[in-house]
Amino acid sequence: MNDAHGVSVGVVVVAAGMGTRLAAGIPKALVEIGGEPLVVHALRSVRAVGRVRQVVVVVPAGHRAEFAGVLGDMVGDVLLIDGGAERTDSVAAGLRALAPDVEIVLVHDAARALAPATLFDAVIDAVLDGADAVVPGLAVVDTVKQVDGGGTVVATPDRSSLRAVQTPQGFRRSALDAAHAHGLQATDDAALVEADGGRVVVVPGHPAALKVTVPADLDAARRLLAPSESTESEDTEPENAEPENTEPEDSMLLPRTGIGVDVHAYADDDRTLSLACLTWPGERGIEGHSDGDVAAHAVCDALLSAAGLGDLGTQFGVDRPEMKGATGAAMLADVVRTLAAAGWRIGNVSVQIVGNSPKVGPRREEAQQAMSAALGGVPVSVSATTTDHLGFLGRGEGIGAIANALVTKN
Repeated sequence: MNDAHGVSVGVVVVAAGMGTRLAAGIPKALVEIGGEPLVVHALRSVRAVGRVRQVVVVVPAGHRAEFAGVLGDMVGDVLLIDGGAERTDSVAAGLRALAPDVEIVLVHDAARALAPATLFDAVIDAVLDGADAVVPGLAVVDTVKQVDGGGTVVATPDRSSLRAVQTPQGFRRSALDAAHAHGLQATDDAALVEADGGRVVVVPGHPAALKVTVPADLDAARRLLAPSESTESEDTEPENAEPENTEPEDSMLLPRTGIGVDVHAYADDDRTLSLACLTWPGERGIEGHSDGDVAAHAVCDALLSAAGLGDLGTQFGVDRPEMKGATGAAMLADVVRTLAAAGWRIGNVSVQIVGNSPKVGPRREEAQQAMSAALGGVPVSVSATTTDHLGFLGRGEGIGAIANALVTKN
């Protein structure tokens, strides 16, 4: 169907990889998680996007019959075509198979099988807003080193400006066609559009859009898909075995809440204040091992508490020196990945900032959007108050924050 703007949207699902690093002996997209192949999970999300007119699935040459056999009733909704020798060749083949009137193209890796439909919608919206190309991305939490051919470090990029890119990636059809016309190869299509001078925009990614490449990734995807699924059959349990957990099963399905509190003193130097995933020029900065974002830290604690996964010290202890100087957004993204791997989904979070300054009201909406983006798009409420000049916060010696989070089991 056409979307509300009258623009026709097509999706190219790239499923042509043979998955040699998985060593499964079959095409990667046919490897199963939760009893279904990766490609089926991927197409289920695509079908949930109401604005998609056409879907092309690019498969390894000679394997179309196998894919048709596993797609079931989905096979009538997609066009199966053979891929090429390289990923770029496979995408180009998918582009050629799309109807001429398709104006927006989404390119999605079947290996990112659990990317939610909401991510597809966010990418489409950003293309409609005028970008030539749109990619979802997550904040990078590891320190990244650039090395030369001999392994010597030549640069350490500022990770606050780095994003780990995912799919689906969205494009104006004309921009993607023009980029592919040069015949270049790239690990993702946004790089081709970028090289061709196009404007590429990043939107918040999603932890569930992880890429399955090695066996450990399969394990992570299975935890995301069915975190509560038992690894043993009930039939194999000893007849008189004591139950490991006497808590009623239904209790695991109930929402859980957690509270987090963080306080930092003002710094004595001229560093810029970081608060609620924003920088505040002209405001006094905060002391801290990271960027001192008390709002983000309180939310991290609340989320970990709600999921029963410890606290800020557990997540970012001294054994993770790469977190020194980490931004609040990077820390939130790291916690989101931890929760997702443990099978938890975030419902919403709220945080109240306590202190005399800065004045949060004028930037409240901006702060809510920034924190929501770091958390993968969940609802965030930000408020602020003072202590009426009482205590060290009232004396203007620092800033505090109190957060509440709600999580549910997937």
